[in-house]
Amino acid sequence: MSAQADVAEAGWKPRHNPWAVAFVVTMAAFMEILDTTIVNVSLPHIAGSLSSTYDDSTWTLTAYLVANGIVLTISGWLGKVFGRKQYFMICIVMFTVSSFLCGMATSLVELILFRMMQGFFGGGLQPNQQSIILDSFPPEKRAAAFGLTAIAAVVGPVIGPTLGGWITDNFSWRWIFFINVPFGFLTTLGVATMVEDPPWARKRKAPVDVIGISLITLGFSCLEVMVDRGEDSDWFGSTFIRVMAVLAVLGLVGAVLWLLHTDRPAVDLRVFKDRNFAVGTALMGAMGALLYSSAIIVPQFAQQVMGYTATLSGLVLSPGGIAVIVLIPIVGKLMSLTSVRNVIALGFFLMGISLYASANLVPGLDFRHLVFFRMSQTACLAFLFVPLSTIAYSTIPEKMNADASALFSMSRNVLGSLAISGATALLTERRQAHQAHMVHWMTPYHQPYNDYLDHAKALAQGRGAPESTASAIAQHAQFVQFSQQVAILTYNEVFMILGIGAFLCVPFCFLFSPITGSGKSAGAH
Repeated sequence: MSAQADVAEAGWKPRHNPWAVAFVVTMAAFMEILDTTIVNVSLPHIAGSLSSTYDDSTWTLTAYLVANGIVLTISGWLGKVFGRKQYFMICIVMFTVSSFLCGMATSLVELILFRMMQGFFGGGLQPNQQSIILDSFPPEKRAAAFGLTAIAAVVGPVIGPTLGGWITDNFSWRWIFFINVPFGFLTTLGVATMVEDPPWARKRKAPVDVIGISLITLGFSCLEVMVDRGEDSDWFGSTFIRVMAVLAVLGLVGAVLWLLHTDRPAVDLRVFKDRNFAVGTALMGAMGALLYSSAIIVPQFAQQVMGYTATLSGLVLSPGGIAVIVLIPIVGKLMSLTSVRNVIALGFFLMGISLYASANLVPGLDFRHLVFFRMSQTACLAFLFVPLSTIAYSTIPEKMNADASALFSMSRNVLGSLAISGATALLTERRQAHQAHMVHWMTPYHQPYNDYLDHAKALAQGRGAPESTASAIAQHAQFVQFSQQVAILTYNEVFMILGIGAFLCVPFCFLFSPITGSGKSAGAH
């Protein structure tokens, strides 16, 4: 019977067209990925509508990311408990229901609770999407299939702020949640009709690893809260942050030790014994950090420094998504001509160059140049997502696809969400440092300062302002210029730091075993 079962597993193929299956499951994942960033530009409107402060409203992001990060890690185990298809459908249905409840929330507490539900059920969508695609396509066709996945994983965070800003400016912030309802309904029908479980992904007895799940929950939730709230609470000057840090370390270290020790872990870390998967997961996390942090920095610069509306700042990001879609087929061709690790190294190198080039922001920067900077950053992701996904899964056994997909998606999302908080905190810290440095020159004992005030005062008087008013106008103009220069120095420095991070990833790309886009050894070609 065992031999017959092995033969049946080896010969399994999906009954429906694999591309149709990939499209349906990718739409579900895209819906969840979009919700990671679509709320960002709407927070001021949410705070005002629910009579809360902006700082309190950011808990809607924290709650989502905490729940999402926890479930991403254990989604493989949950798929075993319920069966992959059934668990995937539960996630879609409940994510849709949670989205509707978020739109109906009448208080901030309700919204935070429903966003936590949304993150909890949304966390199972990306890993299951990837494992379904892995099982639906043979290794030689996975690179093309991952191109479709890349559109969801890369373009989603890019267009999220654009769509969120447009909906908020023209309708209501509630519609950024209601928009998920029809898509969730259609996706549920598509999955129910077209997706099926292979023998190794069907429902089976999976003992509950209570200790492992508890440690994962403790570690990731405390880590996310610590990083997300650290800047507002003065980091380790706050007892609350220190407690969160200690609990995060205890939870994560304890989880790793326990999962490696127990016979039936919630997630099998032995998958990291595969070198390609271990390196690929680490670099996918680095890519996620660069993607999400730059995706939050650019619209923030556009709104706070350039004075763009939410919609216009979102439009700065959109052409980058188009660039990724155009480049993915070209990258697929490139992967057939050279080793995949060379393509990945090229991607990180080009991203480092683009981030360094973006560190040339000036006060008079126009919309076209800002779009070009962001497009150059995003275009590099086409050289990373598909090649990284292809090489990471190239030597993973089919039975480990669920755990591998969970850990792979977790690395991108968790490190990406931590990078958002880290980049925001870095902007605040560097702005304070530049301000402290520049304020030494804001003194009557520094002649250029006096010259600027005299020039601004003369301009105000030339426009008919009395002398007393002209002095106030000149000081205000000087303060505006000072604030803008501090901000531009800060954003340029952060872009340079991100660029250094991209360059540091390049040497690690050569730790991969050299394969081509077909998933075979380069030596075979």
